[in-house]
Amino acid sequence: MRGDDQQLQTGMFSYVALEDRIPADHPLRVRKLVDAVLTGMSKDFDGLMD
Repeated sequence: MRGDDQQLQTGMFSYVALEDRIPADHPLRVRKLVDAVLTGMSKDFDGLMD
């Protein structure tokens, strides 16, 4: 690495779990919503297989 040791980079990696970073009610957590929608569409999908 170039430069002197007085300008060392602080921690480069994060060891915090993703689950701890995103609140439970955040829009990125769409799995429960998608599961509910797909469950409601299950009969529609079953009809496609006939």
